[in-house]
Amino acid sequence: MVTAPSPVRDAQSPTRDAQSPTRDAASPTRSAPSSWSHVAVMTLALVGAIMVLLTAFALPGIKSGLHEVPVAVVGPAPQTAALTARLDAAAPGAFDVRVLTSADQAREQILGREIYGALLMGGSGLTLDVASAASPAVATALTQAVTSLGAAASIPVQVKDVRPFPADDPKGVGLSTGAVPLALGGWIAAVGIMAGVRGARQRLITGAGFAVVGGLGLVAILQYGFGTIDGSYWLTALGAMLGAGAACFAVLGLQRMFGKVGLGLAVVALILLGSPLSGLTSAPELLPAPWGAIGQFLPPGATGTLLRNLALFDGAATTGPILVLAGWLLGGLALFSVGTLRARRRAARLAMHQTAAAAD
Repeated sequence: MVTAPSPVRDAQSPTRDAQSPTRDAASPTRSAPSSWSHVAVMTLALVGAIMVLLTAFALPGIKSGLHEVPVAVVGPAPQTAALTARLDAAAPGAFDVRVLTSADQAREQILGREIYGALLMGGSGLTLDVASAASPAVATALTQAVTSLGAAASIPVQVKDVRPFPADDPKGVGLSTGAVPLALGGWIAAVGIMAGVRGARQRLITGAGFAVVGGLGLVAILQYGFGTIDGSYWLTALGAMLGAGAACFAVLGLQRMFGKVGLGLAVVALILLGSPLSGLTSAPELLPAPWGAIGQFLPPGATGTLLRNLALFDGAATTGPILVLAGWLLGGLALFSVGTLRARRRAARLAMHQTAAAAD
């Protein structure tokens, strides 16, 4: 049965059409063109952002090299002083040389992630202890520098790798390429949560689930699939969970509190700056100052360092990255909570005004 058009409904449509010019007339006020001073400020801000990003991406590659890399020398005082002077002369500013008393102390500091290598002086020449698992790039550069120094002084050099990567992944490619996707995956997960999950509690639970399952899955692939790491699976997985959670909740919190601006800040911290400054493919000490240090305060760099130290160095030197990631995690949760509370208060005030308007 065909229903005839309702006269009442048809009569209302002209009214709505008549009202639209009123709304359109008000729209120029709401969408007035930006002032020229605002245009100038935005132009300068965007240009400045591009310059910062160009510097962050290009400078590490152009200026990469040894920068104050901590190493140690062990031997008699006169010989260690002469060796330190030769290192400084051969590569000014490349090494932060420390004098230790024994080979055991040097090895302990290498495995404790305090130094990258140690030169041991003996009657038969020099022995260089390195840990390629700490950074293959630093180990290679240090070996080349010491070998050249020994050749110039006609001193034989023997190299020992006290902590290599497992044989299945001798260059540690899986670790350098796996940590960044974990941190960047936190951004992707947060965007997916914002788009597909409703409710503050539901979003928090989804983010927590992503961090737990994602951390377990990533470490399982690295350890049992690629053979990149051979440490404690559960301890390393906890570190991966912290890294994924820090990235995810930081994005959720920034977006909830600051909207599109917060989402943009998250992109800068995790992708535009966090990835090139992480030092995962080389080492923070190979990046020019202060970019290497800055990268360790961002989630990708802190996550990579934490996973490396948990998986390959028995949890040595993990306090710093844990504090950094905990700060991003807790900060994101705090911003998310404040932003949610603010949104609820706004909704309550709007409902109150609508109720008052209806009563009038």
